[in-house]
Amino acid sequence: MLQLYIANKNYSSWSMRPWVLLRQAGIAFDEVFVRFDSFAPDSQFKAALKDVNPVGKVPVLVHDGLAVWDTLAIAEYVAEQFPEKQLWPADRAARARARSICAEMHSGFVGLRSACPMNIEAHLPDVGALALRDKPAVRADLARICSLWSGLLQEHGGPMLFGPFTVADAYFAPVVMRLKTYALPVPADVAAYMDRVCALPGVKAWIDEALDEQDFIDFEEPFRVSR
Repeated sequence: MLQLYIANKNYSSWSMRPWVLLRQAGIAFDEVFVRFDSFAPDSQFKAALKDVNPVGKVPVLVHDGLAVWDTLAIAEYVAEQFPEKQLWPADRAARARARSICAEMHSGFVGLRSACPMNIEAHLPDVGALALRDKPAVRADLARICSLWSGLLQEHGGPMLFGPFTVADAYFAPVVMRLKTYALPVPADVAAYMDRVCALPGVKAWIDEALDEQDFIDFEEPFRVSR
């Protein structure tokens, strides 16, 4: 049985990616929850992970004693282990494109990620409006996301970025959460895609469990003092 170590569903965008991928693909796994308390070396969070992952971060996938960390590595490992799930597009060119945009997400969009941290339970349109007004990097990231998604939806005909659900949709699911939390403006086709992502059973399950957490972590809340 696969084990997936994750942190708080409300805040942990990186945990969301492989969890949604596995859940939506119907791949059985055991969830191991490690609450964010601090990232200090002596924190309970680090202590819980020290024997699992040498870098002390989530997510971590454990399978038959093998630990795989980093979301891209996890996605590739799961795709290899379960080829029948077709987690990457079948077409070679589309598959290369899907890997490229996941890598772009992995290393890019720093402006949006910094200004608009994932917080599924919150509704922060004023923060989003200020970020758009004051931060050129946020405007550039939003424009790139809208262009990217619109182009792929038009090219592949939806409902997901490459037609059926793939790693790419799981990878961008936390971006959908950010755009909704901060009410960032998007064109109609992108808004419709976001609604379809949120309606996916795997994504809906993550959202519902995030809302049920009832946890407020100060260092993850730069814009609020309480729920």
